[in-house]
Amino acid sequence: MGAIDDGVQTYRRLVGAQVRAQLSYRASFVMDCIAQMLGGLAELVTIIVLFAHIPSMGGFSVDEVVLIYGMANLAFSLADLVAGQIERLPLDAVLMRPLTALGQLFASDVQLRRLARTALAVGVTVYALSVVDVEWTVARVALLVVAPLAGAVIFSCLFVAANSVAFWIIEGTEISNAVTYGSSTLTSYPITIYGRWLRRLLAYVVPAAFVSYFPVLALLGKPDPLGLPEFLQWSTPVVALLSVLVAGSIWRLAIRHYRGTGS
Repeated sequence: MGAIDDGVQTYRRLVGAQVRAQLSYRASFVMDCIAQMLGGLAELVTIIVLFAHIPSMGGFSVDEVVLIYGMANLAFSLADLVAGQIERLPLDAVLMRPLTALGQLFASDVQLRRLARTALAVGVTVYALSVVDVEWTVARVALLVVAPLAGAVIFSCLFVAANSVAFWIIEGTEISNAVTYGSSTLTSYPITIYGRWLRRLLAYVVPAAFVSYFPVLALLGKPDPLGLPEFLQWSTPVVALLSVLVAGSIWRLAIRHYRGTGS
């Protein structure tokens, strides 16, 4: 237990140092937060502009799509806060320290400005829930709490698995960005608007559809326009657990076979 406590304390110090450093430049921190919120608002405006020309999108109204957007961005912003920095730290230095490599990568570059996007996503989600028709039950309340957290776990696993390709591929960051940030954009819309192969990729391979699309269907009590089984709408926590197992296996395989450059 002593070793575990020491490890926890070390991670707390790493995160604490990051927090203090960022808050010491308050004007810069505020500007970064504003930039994060403007980026999220730009995506939301895109949805609103689209609905100025179409009555519905893939069988969903504007308020329902805004709810999908809010849930997706809430999950992604939380994951980005915890795991978004995994691609930017020197792995050779991390492996030489007496702490887990993945834990160090998560704790060594926490960017508080990303909380601004989380706040925006919470606001959008609350607004959307206030205007859509939801018949609240205990199960739906529990899903509303659990789904964003489980979605954040799914996105975090995508960060880990996608960035593992950097162990074998030069400029693997571009591939990982396409998977992680690309999935964030795709999950902001109903998967019904995509072609069959992309829907299958998002639902069963990535699996980004479980971040917002399926949970929103469950909250709305809305039949899936694609005719997929109803149990998928409640499966996000299970998919998050499976994602942890798969991403963990990929990461351990990558670490075992990693060979540093020596520079």
